[in-house]
Amino acid sequence: MAAAVQTETVAITINDIELHVPKGELIVESVKRLGLEIPIFCYHPRMKPVGMCRMCLVEVGFKQPDGSVRKMPKPQAGCTLPASEGMVVYTDTEMVHRDRKGVLEFLLINHPLDCPICDRGGECPLQNNTLAYGPSTSRFLEVKRHLPKAYPLSEYVTLDLERCIQCGRCVRFTEEISGDSQLAFRFRGASMQPSTFQLTDFESRFSGNVIEICPVGALTSSKYRFRARPWDLETRPGLCTLTPCGTNVFYDYRSGRLVRINGRTNEDVNEEWTSDTTKFGHDALYNNPNRIQVPHVREGEAFRAVEWSEAYAAVLGACEGKRTAVLAGTMLSNEDYYAWQALARTALATNHLDLRWQKTLLPASQMLKARTGLPGVQYGIADLENALAILVFGTNLAADQPMSYLRTRKAWFRNGARVVVAHHEASEAESFAHVVLRYRPGTAAELAAGLANLLAPELADATRIATPEWTEAQTGVPADRLREAAEALRGTEFAAITTHGLFDEANGVTAYQTLALLTSHAGGKFNGLVNHANEQGGREMGFAPDLGPGGEAVTAGMNTAEILQAAAKGEIDTLILVGCDPIRDFPDTALATQALENVANLVLVDSAQTEACAYASAILPMALPAERDGTYTSSERRVQRMERILKAPGESKAPWQIAMELGLRAGSSAPYFHARDVMDAIAEQVPAYAGARYQDIPETGVRLANPEGLTRSNDAVVQALQSLLGGR
Repeated sequence: MAAAVQTETVAITINDIELHVPKGELIVESVKRLGLEIPIFCYHPRMKPVGMCRMCLVEVGFKQPDGSVRKMPKPQAGCTLPASEGMVVYTDTEMVHRDRKGVLEFLLINHPLDCPICDRGGECPLQNNTLAYGPSTSRFLEVKRHLPKAYPLSEYVTLDLERCIQCGRCVRFTEEISGDSQLAFRFRGASMQPSTFQLTDFESRFSGNVIEICPVGALTSSKYRFRARPWDLETRPGLCTLTPCGTNVFYDYRSGRLVRINGRTNEDVNEEWTSDTTKFGHDALYNNPNRIQVPHVREGEAFRAVEWSEAYAAVLGACEGKRTAVLAGTMLSNEDYYAWQALARTALATNHLDLRWQKTLLPASQMLKARTGLPGVQYGIADLENALAILVFGTNLAADQPMSYLRTRKAWFRNGARVVVAHHEASEAESFAHVVLRYRPGTAAELAAGLANLLAPELADATRIATPEWTEAQTGVPADRLREAAEALRGTEFAAITTHGLFDEANGVTAYQTLALLTSHAGGKFNGLVNHANEQGGREMGFAPDLGPGGEAVTAGMNTAEILQAAAKGEIDTLILVGCDPIRDFPDTALATQALENVANLVLVDSAQTEACAYASAILPMALPAERDGTYTSSERRVQRMERILKAPGESKAPWQIAMELGLRAGSSAPYFHARDVMDAIAEQVPAYAGARYQDIPETGVRLANPEGLTRSNDAVVQALQSLLGGR
């Protein structure tokens, strides 16, 4: 058992209270240990301290041998001052009060009196600090400086220069956290302002975070401006259901209508950050003017609103004795997937069901676990920041896995991790990569073989042809650079990250599985992550044509592409779409359209009108994730719960409830009265979810454990690799 890490501590005194803190800890953090506060503007605990605003000034001294305290002649910035032995700190003295008033008085000289109309009014640190520490009156009667107001930095972020206090948080975020460095300070003195270089659009994938960390109303949301005031809002914790990372957020709503998404702290997942997809994507979803509110059935060329009982009768009538298939989107909850796969395999008597919308859809027999015995997810998001080396292979991590991208960059920025990026096109991660391996499109498998040749001796026989020089000839990656990449990864428990999007490349499946094998043999850990929101949960629930819940083998049905091809040929009588639209979601739009045109009965379970509605024979209104209770499994296999936040419009119901009620009418389903009842059934049937019952899920979620005792076999992947290499 490894010895516990010993942290060196020092004895300091704060306001005559002695305590021990880690050596080097910033005083602004040490003070929090006593439940006290030092006011701040520029300081942020996740960024390097800069001491720009001087709001955190404190009196500091040191104990002398005779017991007296010798103070420094001038106050010190608590956000840049590290704790050291014998330090004495005073946060509540006359000098400190005077300095705080002075700083605030200077900040307010030209700050506009926008509080009644400012979006930050009511939740503004400048407002709060002024009330708590500022002067009661102003001595300045001169006209304030005026600057352009509501200047759009991007589609999402609006800048009000008059309000900026030049704290630098936004600039430092783009330099230290997101890494795109798109914001910088232009000009100097009173003219200094945050801006993009050459006044281009602020196109960061994480731009929404600067709105939340701005301590004044200088950076505001273009989507939220003037829609509500903080005291009008109700706030509930929730999850992002648009990205696969399981990002924790707050839903802010007013009169039952979503108006804003903010990041919520979860140290195991997203810390406190969000991607722009998360922060701004939910508004169009929940405030869609085309929400479906009541069930409809087709009569001729038009639809007629009906009661649920009539809609259920129409759906069951269309399925009874017919060739039926079910396709689902990736935004459903675990409970929804479980209930619908159970309905499909019992009442509808079909194994033709799928939730995957990629070009390449592997059968279970060709998936990584079946071919190698290796689990596809071996590393948590938070674990990445402690990795000594990271290989990002065949994916644009910032787009596909935004929270994994931020942790990877943090590992490099904070801990000096060596990052190797291999992709056929440019990506954000290249900006901090130790080595970049830019391979020709379609040669990912050859590059993986070349890395295996250098890193995995056990695969030497299979990859003996894949020397660095051979790999250079095949992929275009210089041999010396390949050796440099292998050296950066060798000797460490490196993390290898890719996504299922790699499947769509030529020989991408072989590349994916070769990468998993070489990582395992080289002593690393492999993460082959899904690309969509709750796709991982759907797979775990058995919403697949050849796997039941928990990976139980079942008689194979058709996958997404095969279902659409059969529907296009008239070989499917009834197609049920749950939270998806093949015209929008499937890569082959022409095939999807033909399938919807030719299927005799199309049942649509969705929240809003889509192109597929034009072909539907019945439409059932579905509640969105924040409008129902449910659990979601992120790409790192973390199960988290979201309670109902908003009221579903009209007669919308949770998808699991629709499936259950259809099953009851067909005589094949047990009654569930709440989503927790469905989760209890899941916990009984899927062993990995036994600790994920509602009462057992902690606030930060629970990661599913990989099954123990998996047998590793290289044969299938090695044969595929040898076949590929032998054909060269």
